[in-house]
Amino acid sequence: MGWAEAEFQGLDLGDTRRERRAVQLIERLAERPTASIPEACRGWGETQAAYRFLGSEAYDWMDILEPHRRCTRTRMAAHPVVLCLQDTAELDFNGQGIAGLGPLSYEAQRGMYLHPTYAVSPAREPLGVLDAWMWARRPKGPDGTRAGEKESVRWLEGYARVAELAAELPATRLVYVADREADIRDLMVRARDLGTPADWLVRAKHNRALPAGGKLWPTVLAGAV
Repeated sequence: MGWAEAEFQGLDLGDTRRERRAVQLIERLAERPTASIPEACRGWGETQAAYRFLGSEAYDWMDILEPHRRCTRTRMAAHPVVLCLQDTAELDFNGQGIAGLGPLSYEAQRGMYLHPTYAVSPAREPLGVLDAWMWARRPKGPDGTRAGEKESVRWLEGYARVAELAAELPATRLVYVADREADIRDLMVRARDLGTPADWLVRAKHNRALPAGGKLWPTVLAGAV
């Protein structure tokens, strides 16, 4: 049994042929992660089959990810501490005629966003992907605002998912790690309301006032490291 077959054992896409195709495509893309789909596949027949697989509406990416998530949780249980890293990446498809894309950093750019939760050990051993958000932004309106759900929600929901997992792994200390965008009061309130089942470590963006007086940054800089 190959590594992909073992990692995605139990994959359920409603048809064994789809499941075999998924495992084969995962192996091909892992062998050449920077290649395009035609470059990664071995021949035109495989390429056509890959596009049919990716274009099917009979399943979605969460169905494909689920066996890997189960394996990730199993690997996490073997560690006393696991870091759950979150960050956002731009997927730039500018110039390609793909439906459903939205603006990126600049309104003229076209693509979508990916926001995964990646589990690693403190020794930097990769354990797997736990969760992900994917979305396309809506264009800004005449008033300069963007319709739709606030993008900051992804940080709150990301912590909530890690908190749920903490209940399943009582012998493993989970630490939610996020970048400056996550330095928002709503995240701290969500963690408090959930009872802080997972620790959180956020890169500071704001020089916040402390309960005992003073400000965050000078207090940290004056302390012993």
